[in-house]
Amino acid sequence: MLHGVDVSSYNTSYSAEGLDFVFIKATEGRSYVNPNQSAQAAKARSAGCVVGFYHFLWPGNIAAQAAYFVEKCASVQGDLLAADWETTGSGTAASNAEKDQFLKEVKRLRPTHRALLYCNRDFWLNRDSTSYAADGLWIADYVTAGQPRIKANWRIHQYTDEPLDKDVADFTSKAALKSWAHPA
Repeated sequence: MLHGVDVSSYNTSYSAEGLDFVFIKATEGRSYVNPNQSAQAAKARSAGCVVGFYHFLWPGNIAAQAAYFVEKCASVQGDLLAADWETTGSGTAASNAEKDQFLKEVKRLRPTHRALLYCNRDFWLNRDSTSYAADGLWIADYVTAGQPRIKANWRIHQYTDEPLDKDVADFTSKAALKSWAHPA
């Protein structure tokens, strides 16, 4: 298992030393851009980490959200792109169809990037009806690292949020993750 973290704008002092990958919140809806994402990505790249960016998905205007995400995130070739599908601060959530549409639109807009779905166990088991996760599932379930309580194949498992979001990736090596992230 490889080790990584996912960070948002307030995690500016995180350490990437000893990590294999870092996911960075880039955007949310159609109005928020993480002002620290470029510096956070530079820190991860300097430590030799695979970098990913995620978009916090809101219901509605899905094609516009996908375009906003790929235009505003600080990604380069070989970076991973993810949809963060969960309940918003206002208590709403994108539908299953909207989640699928967003991932497909990101794949259309950035066909050489891998796209993943991030969601928690409840969303995966009780809201998802298509099992569509684009190129991979990133599942949040706060149990033993690498042992999420789902039957579906997964690529990344977020297993805690203390002191920040910690993840493991189901790859044999960092080279294998890099190769998967940036296929020839």
